[in-house]
Amino acid sequence: MVKVITFIKRKPGMPVEEFQSYWRTRHPEVVTRLPGVRRYVQSHTLPATYRTSDPAYDGIAEVWADDTAALRAMTQSPDHAAVQADEARFIDRASMGVIITEDHVVKDGAVPPDAVKSVDFLTRKTGLTVEEFQRHWLQVHAPIATAIPTLRRYVQSHTRRSAYEAGRVPAYDGAAITWYDSADSFRAAAAGAEYTRVAADGPSFLSMDRIRSILTREFVIVG
Repeated sequence: MVKVITFIKRKPGMPVEEFQSYWRTRHPEVVTRLPGVRRYVQSHTLPATYRTSDPAYDGIAEVWADDTAALRAMTQSPDHAAVQADEARFIDRASMGVIITEDHVVKDGAVPPDAVKSVDFLTRKTGLTVEEFQRHWLQVHAPIATAIPTLRRYVQSHTRRSAYEAGRVPAYDGAAITWYDSADSFRAAAAGAEYTRVAADGPSFLSMDRIRSILTREFVIVG
């Protein structure tokens, strides 16, 4: 399976509540017409985030397909134009971006219905090859992160190697996706000793100034 992660911002001037409502209740009508959608999840940035700052993104959409051929069929489908037209109603398409990834489930714990989902977009440290970055993230960093006691689930979405062919540079090298019981549980994790060890390992393989993070609630549309 492959997964497309689309990171999005709402149209300028559009209220957050209006954006989230349209995305959740109207937009799935066109996305679910695409052929080959195996799973479709929206993750909306928590409304409380906007009280203190403007988040990096207003949310992400994740769409799973069997393989790259299935993804190609989606984009070549007549229904794809309808998806793009509808996106223009509520998304700032000039700032939206996509990475095509493969999931590595590092911790597969049960997630309560009202859990919060943290999404961290990552870029590898300058000088590291893609192979070195992915190996460190999965084999070294993951075991450190799974020691966080309040962490329920942890998935690493690695940008596919094909994204780097012919010298191309994807928007991000991957996304770290983690689930916690609540925002309070997430904050408790960030204040703990285990998280300190996670943060200390970051500079070993990440460009720390290029990390972009959002705290969300997910809605499973398909799957």
